[in-house]
Amino acid sequence: MLRRLLQPVWVLLAIVFLIEAWLWDHLEPIVARVVAIVPLARFKQWLSERVDALSPAMTLIVFAVPIVPLFPLKLVGLWLLTHEYWTSAVFTIVFAKMLGVGVTAFVFDVTRDKLLEMHWFERIYDLVLKLRAKASELVDPIKRRIRELIAGNGEGWSSRTLRLIQRFRKSVHEAR
Repeated sequence: MLRRLLQPVWVLLAIVFLIEAWLWDHLEPIVARVVAIVPLARFKQWLSERVDALSPAMTLIVFAVPIVPLFPLKLVGLWLLTHEYWTSAVFTIVFAKMLGVGVTAFVFDVTRDKLLEMHWFERIYDLVLKLRAKASELVDPIKRRIRELIAGNGEGWSSRTLRLIQRFRKSVHEAR
């Protein structure tokens, strides 16, 4: 009974986790392009050389520090939200989120090898990868069902409704 009640919560958490993973996967190449365009390649090389000289524990600090300046930006977004500046709040929060994931991906790319030297970090990293796989496994049937509904290939009421909408759109388009 409890498991059935918690199923939507687990699906929601899995979706949030997968959105984070999707952002990570898609922002990392964008950050790489920005690094190629903006003279950040030298900065990345410089940072990599400095990280190689650090202990794994100090590398953890290098990994964590870039996130700290983004916290006030998220607070600004929250302040905007509480004062009903909806558009600005959403833009600020989304910008802070994307910037945070992008910067984290950039710094993690530089510090990954050193961080994985710490056994506890390696276990957490492996756990996150397993959670990501489990979240994908949990959400994949839902994504597949949504794609089927959107495609309208089935015989259920939603498929018939989508076909009806498509026919209506086509007739409106032809009437123009």
